[in-house]
Amino acid sequence: MRWASDRLAQVGEFVVPLSHAPGDEWRTQASVFEEIYFIFLALGTAVGIVVIGYMLYNGWKYSASKGTTELDDPPVLGELPRGEGGGKKLFLSFGISAVIVITLIVWSYSALIYAEQGPEEFEDNMVVEVEGYTFGWDFIYENGETSTNTLVVPEDHVVTLEVTSRDVWHTFGVTELRIKADSIPGQTATTWFIADEQGIYLAECFELCGAGHSFMEADVIVVSEETFEEMYDEFTETGSFPDPPDDLEER
Repeated sequence: MRWASDRLAQVGEFVVPLSHAPGDEWRTQASVFEEIYFIFLALGTAVGIVVIGYMLYNGWKYSASKGTTELDDPPVLGELPRGEGGGKKLFLSFGISAVIVITLIVWSYSALIYAEQGPEEFEDNMVVEVEGYTFGWDFIYENGETSTNTLVVPEDHVVTLEVTSRDVWHTFGVTELRIKADSIPGQTATTWFIADEQGIYLAECFELCGAGHSFMEADVIVVSEETFEEMYDEFTETGSFPDPPDDLEER
């Protein structure tokens, strides 16, 4: 595509085990973080249930109301207790725990790399520079043209945003698309998203930046690929995007 970047970022030899492409459930960085959170939540809940259940079972099994019993393998002063079965349960629990923890670390690290770099293996990635100022947003496309307070992107394509500021701290965010990135002078924050539904979305500043903060808004217009090509051609020729199709809904 004409607007695609000529240079592809190299992910390296590390292969993310969970492969996600446009159309899958990971549409933004927030989706990745959400999945990591729920995986940890589910695993932590399961571990808590097992530990507390085992503790309550042993409390009932060895409770004083059941009377005292002689231990088959009583502990010896000065020696580490081996427990029943010569410590097999202990080693088994350590082994299972190690497998779970290592697997979780590898998967989480892979997911975080994906969240940081985005789905860069696709050739139709579009890169847009976002520059905040008091009180508006400039969107600089790969053709060198700048659109003020209007970001137009194609549906179902990876869009990478490189966000910065020319004056004070801002935060660029689109609630409905789950996008958020700090806009800081002298720094560049990178985020990405895949918009899977056409419409007009509201971009706002989420950092109190001055008297006009509440008016610091922009339109994010998501259109079909064919419509985007037509709008982008006119944008390249005239320096401004034409009006979006009338049938687009506000999201």
